[in-house]
Amino acid sequence: MDSDFGIPRELSPLQQLRSHYQPELPPCLQGTTVRVELGDGTTVSEASDSHIIARAFPHTLGQPLAHFLRETTKVSDAHIITQLPSIRVGIVFCGRQAPGGHNVIWGLYEALKVHNAKSTLLGFLGGSEGLFAQKTLEITDDILQTYKNQGGYDLLGRTKDQIRTTEQVNAALKACTDLKLDGLVIIGGVTSNTDAAHLAEFFAEAKCSTKVVGVPVTTNGDLKNQFVEANVGFDTICKVNSQLISNACTDALSAEKYYYFIRLMGRKHSHVALECTLQSHPNMVILGEEVAASKLTIFDISKQICDAVQARAGQDKNHGVILIPEGIIESIPEVYALLKEIHGLLREETGMRLLFLLLHPESDDSAQLSQIETEKLLAYLVETEMNKRLKEGTYKGKKFNAICHFFGYQARGSLPSKFDCDYAYVLGHICYHILAAGLNGYMATVTNLKSPVNKWKCGAAPITAMMTVKNWSQNAGSTSTSIGRPAIHPAMVDLKGKAYELLRQNADKFLMEDLYRNPGPLQYDGPGADAKAVSLCVEDQDYMGRIKKLQEYLDQVRTIVKPGCSQDVLKAALSVMASVTDVLTTISSSSNGGQQTA
Repeated sequence: MDSDFGIPRELSPLQQLRSHYQPELPPCLQGTTVRVELGDGTTVSEASDSHIIARAFPHTLGQPLAHFLRETTKVSDAHIITQLPSIRVGIVFCGRQAPGGHNVIWGLYEALKVHNAKSTLLGFLGGSEGLFAQKTLEITDDILQTYKNQGGYDLLGRTKDQIRTTEQVNAALKACTDLKLDGLVIIGGVTSNTDAAHLAEFFAEAKCSTKVVGVPVTTNGDLKNQFVEANVGFDTICKVNSQLISNACTDALSAEKYYYFIRLMGRKHSHVALECTLQSHPNMVILGEEVAASKLTIFDISKQICDAVQARAGQDKNHGVILIPEGIIESIPEVYALLKEIHGLLREETGMRLLFLLLHPESDDSAQLSQIETEKLLAYLVETEMNKRLKEGTYKGKKFNAICHFFGYQARGSLPSKFDCDYAYVLGHICYHILAAGLNGYMATVTNLKSPVNKWKCGAAPITAMMTVKNWSQNAGSTSTSIGRPAIHPAMVDLKGKAYELLRQNADKFLMEDLYRNPGPLQYDGPGADAKAVSLCVEDQDYMGRIKKLQEYLDQVRTIVKPGCSQDVLKAALSVMASVTDVLTTISSSSNGGQQTA
């Protein structure tokens, strides 16, 4: 019922305490002046995709990066906006609910009112379906009171997270036109922000004045690229799950007779499983990216686990905890083939639809992985093999006992962590700055996230710069319409990255030594409150900062090498720049050529 949206919550004492927490703003977002510096025009990450993306985005491709600066920053070409008229902005939840989503709304609302009290924020009720039907709720201070720093998406709700078909984009255009919106903010993950980019292009083509802005909010942690260091919700999800995993570890160590098989959410890639492993130190984790890289079968994986169980039994350890990401199922060749066959049957409207109803595709045409009980399948295969080894006398430990869990929906509605509260609130403010600067088809970004909030760097990147073209299908049941369509594709766990390297350095010790670590319940004050994801802290990112630094170097070269400079300076500059160009061309070519195409 639409009447249920935006009603005051009945808050517990802890929820009330959290609702009074005031997130901090970086210096660049403080004050009533918007200072934006536009950098060089952006390109696409894969040169081979450029002609396809250029054809799809003639109006929004190649736009510059935007950096938002503090009021005291001395940048000669910064655009300073002091006269800020009242604007009307719509906001919609288009992705799966993630802790912190409400704070994006709060941050945007406060920014709107600080810069012009007459501005209006309209929330669309029921996600994209509410957008198409023009069902809105005007956001006010009173409405926000019981939703600040709270979990869930129940302020506005959500439905199918898709704005893609001709009918849907036309309905979105009509809604924005009828409601006289200056901006539309879309909150979601890779699918939702891909749709945001296409919608922004459609609006530009139609000469619609509404600017479209995307916000990276997803529990999967897979909307990561050179511009986006982290997603709102990921920090909370990993902390909540890590405590549950740690509790299971303690129970396993206490009883010394159970193996826990724990499946974690995360869709196609294993970011949640990797981060939870680094936080809680279970005995073993099977990453989908490892399985895909090594082309392991389901029996290869079960054998790995069996060998680990046998090795631990040799040290009189008959217990353990094993993490399994839900997306692993699509990384196993024979299971992937089965899923493709099932979805082929589903599309043909055969009687198989009833049998495989739970596997009906998601809005991005991929399988509903949360419904596939991979942990039970693996536990069964391991138990069968261990019983066989016990009977043959090759295994001399205790009888194998498995307990299976799926930690999925339990964490999605959690109160958000301090990090997610701050991050989402800041992104909401950035959305206003993007709209004030008149930018369309951008995603709000923050870099240097592992540092304190007062050192965060705020900006915006064109969504088209994050897009690639996939000419093959990894998802079971993907339709041909998604093949060759420019999109933001989920980031895989980088098997050459520092987070994965940290896991590999400790994998043997985690397996054999029971180095279980319990971070405890989610903390809001005191020890642990300011802890951030391990995978965020070990990586050295700040891509936007480095781009800015490069620009400073190039500006210095232009200052030094001017007409009239000495021959020696000119020769040195030509020699160095020729060498740099050759190196960068070689690296760029090898990077593009090394991309997987199957």
